[in-house]
Amino acid sequence: MKKIAWGLVGLSFAFLVGCSSQGGQAGGQSGQAEAKKYPEKEITLVVPYAPGGASDSTARIIAKNMEEKLKVPIVTVNKTGGTGGVGMTFVQSSPNDGYTFGYVPVEMTMHKALGLSELEPSKFDLLGQATMIPAAITVPADAPYNTIEEFVEYAKQNQGKIKVGNSGVGSIWHIASTAFANKAGVQFTDIPFDGAAPAVTALMGNHVDAVAVSLGEVKSGVEAKKLKVLAVMSAERDKNFPDIPTLKEKGFDVEVVGWGGFVLPKGTSDDFKKVLADALKEAVESDDFKKFASERGMSAVYKSPEDFTTFAEQQFKFFSDFIPTLDLK
Repeated sequence: MKKIAWGLVGLSFAFLVGCSSQGGQAGGQSGQAEAKKYPEKEITLVVPYAPGGASDSTARIIAKNMEEKLKVPIVTVNKTGGTGGVGMTFVQSSPNDGYTFGYVPVEMTMHKALGLSELEPSKFDLLGQATMIPAAITVPADAPYNTIEEFVEYAKQNQGKIKVGNSGVGSIWHIASTAFANKAGVQFTDIPFDGAAPAVTALMGNHVDAVAVSLGEVKSGVEAKKLKVLAVMSAERDKNFPDIPTLKEKGFDVEVVGWGGFVLPKGTSDDFKKVLADALKEAVESDDFKKFASERGMSAVYKSPEDFTTFAEQQFKFFSDFIPTLDLK
């Protein structure tokens, strides 16, 4: 009887293990089936800046290229304010179901050091990097200075009177302007806007004296001979603007470069993340995006979710150390 009882226990245990194994396989197959079906509806892409700037135009062409692979619409929504904080916070607090993702600029790694918000890379699942773009000092074409040295000399003679437009308090272009002013020994009056496009519009209308935004964002004004770029803030001259010197060439040891990438709400399924990351990689490495980036003074630079996460964490540490040394006003 004891042998029979133990035999029944063994059979019962084997049956339970078998059911559990089949259930696990079914669960795995279910997850794989969901991934194969994803996406099944339109996806929302949140851009934290105003329409027309580098962030917005970059996000929109990436979305268009991703649509071709994903076979569903990607609806781009602009949520401005708070130096990008409004839009980025919206993404952070969105459902992690794979149907909302966001464009993020370098400011994501700066917000905490600036005291603007608690945003930082660890608050998101990072999807991938798309661009790299240097800051530049741009002025009206009829400004009374034609070189960066002349601009600095004019600023020294008019301390605090030169109004410099940027893309928001604590934005990368605000940091660029302040870092340059500190190195040059001058004082600017910084004028914040909700994105670079409004700042450039203000420059074109002579409402500010200069902007410290990207080359791509002033390119059309330069081509129309309404603006002129005095210097770029990259380590080397920009291949799209080879005649414009770097600040370092002119004796100002300042290098400030912006970048753009994409993130998901924390905890998004790895399967969904892979689908989106594959589509993003194809979009960034496509010929039309490379052409788009080059025409706007940007470089198309793809980083995988893993590499982008490492890079963003390094940037977060850099700005956490660097920003407190600046005299931001």
